[in-house]
Amino acid sequence: MQPRSHQSLEEINQSVAVPDVHQTAFWRKFLAYSGPGALVAVGYMDPGNWLTSLAGGGQFQYRLLTVLALAIIVAMFMQALAIKLGVVARQDLAQAIAAKLPRPIRYALWILNEVAMMATDMTGVIGTAIALKLLFGLPLLAGILLTIADVLVVLLFLRFGIRRVEFLVLAAIISVGIIFGLEVGRAHVQVGQVMLGLVPNSLIIKNHTALVLSLGILGATIMPHNLYLHSSLAQSRRYDYHDPLQVNEALRFANWDSTVHLIAAFLINALLLVLGGTLFFGHTTALASLQAVFNGLKNPAIVGALASPFMSWLFALALLITGLISSITSTLAGQIVMEGYLHIRLPLWQRRLLTRAVTLIPILIIGFMVGFSDAAFENLIIYAQVALSVALPFTLLPLVALTNNRQLMGSHVNRPAVTWLGYGLAGIITILNVYLVYSLF
Repeated sequence: MQPRSHQSLEEINQSVAVPDVHQTAFWRKFLAYSGPGALVAVGYMDPGNWLTSLAGGGQFQYRLLTVLALAIIVAMFMQALAIKLGVVARQDLAQAIAAKLPRPIRYALWILNEVAMMATDMTGVIGTAIALKLLFGLPLLAGILLTIADVLVVLLFLRFGIRRVEFLVLAAIISVGIIFGLEVGRAHVQVGQVMLGLVPNSLIIKNHTALVLSLGILGATIMPHNLYLHSSLAQSRRYDYHDPLQVNEALRFANWDSTVHLIAAFLINALLLVLGGTLFFGHTTALASLQAVFNGLKNPAIVGALASPFMSWLFALALLITGLISSITSTLAGQIVMEGYLHIRLPLWQRRLLTRAVTLIPILIIGFMVGFSDAAFENLIIYAQVALSVALPFTLLPLVALTNNRQLMGSHVNRPAVTWLGYGLAGIITILNVYLVYSLF
């Protein structure tokens, strides 16, 4: 392990005690290590995922479920590398990359990643503002300004420890899962058809629109901020870093935590896609926007006897929950990137407000330019995926390279097969995202 100039997210670093490696209580250990995976999983169910999953279901029913499953499997692989970097090297991804680069390149990468963090935060802010408008008729400008409270919520909960934030996020994930479970349950889904959707098919090869939507699902699923976030949160558990057995156990349980919560994220996105495929297949005009979906859920002409204001209300409530929580985690990721690349040392509340301001200022400028139009803001979510696509190779490729560095990783260095698989997946994802950008323009 290499020395660090400072700890990643120092206010929570090594703040959660875990059982000793020699204790045998599996569930006690699992619960102690559980939590970081929940914060990361939220990034896989933000409003960008909503739009791609709903559109995929509305246009192709359940046939893109296999793409969603593949995206989550790839995400599990990449998150495992991020966990290993954090636990073994005791550095987050931003710190590890910055330590290997000269200052000009480091600053250039910071700018690129700052744009990506802004794009990630933007989807949460816009999703929250749209949800507030759907639920309470609040103007988009007021909803956007209210997201500053996200920063205050993070500060409040972190005063009592990262576990409070983890429990809050876990409760949010469970709530959203229950909401979509209720909506899909009322839709009387044909389970057999859904299971067939998990079987690989040739649709995306034959249909250009399906291919673009599939790339959108991939782009909205595998995002840079989750890798930065996980490499830092993996260091929140307190144990003996000098004990190889304890490090191995930390890696094992951190990966269990990640896998369980990413499966939960997959199930929620799958419920969204199934909801779109069951209620809106054949009525694709209803999926032009989140507002249109909200209206469609109470329109008997679209969803038949299932239409009700309650269905619409649940949809907007779930959007509000995921928007709020995803913007909190993206703010944390923004802090990691800023501190790791620039070595900025500011008081906690200043760092939180600074990372949120980096997102809010351009959103407000664009908002005034377009008159705070719902359609324009939802288009911003789509274009935010483009920014993430551009930044993605500059995150995936260094992650694979760093975890393949024996000086940094010691005995936990990647096996050759893992390294080649990592480079191969990063290359494929990069090519697909370049094609996605090309297709959008």
